[in-house]
Amino acid sequence: MWTTGDELLRQLGALGNPHRLRIVAALHAERTYVSKLARELRISRALLQVHLRKLEAAGLVTASFETGEDGKTLRFYELTPFSVVLTPEAIAAAAPTLTTPESVPGGGEEGRT
Repeated sequence: MWTTGDELLRQLGALGNPHRLRIVAALHAERTYVSKLARELRISRALLQVHLRKLEAAGLVTASFETGEDGKTLRFYELTPFSVVLTPEAIAAAAPTLTTPESVPGGGEEGRT
């Protein structure tokens, strides 16, 4: 569950992609390692890693390293329990906690129309 507007935006941004939604669905069924997940989803490991990093940064998945039977180190991913409740009240509560563009280096609104 998010506690600030910035965390809410990270979670919504992470979930706002069809590949990442499929990753969440696959990890809901079982925790698994990168190569197996890439084969199941029929995407490259490099692309999968990009999406997994985004999900991990949003706090939606966690990773751990384990040694397989063949001695290779495998990176396993699993879902972190989460809930995103979107109501007008929840958004109103999150809005005051958003980082303002002025407080983020390079985040100002100059030049935007």
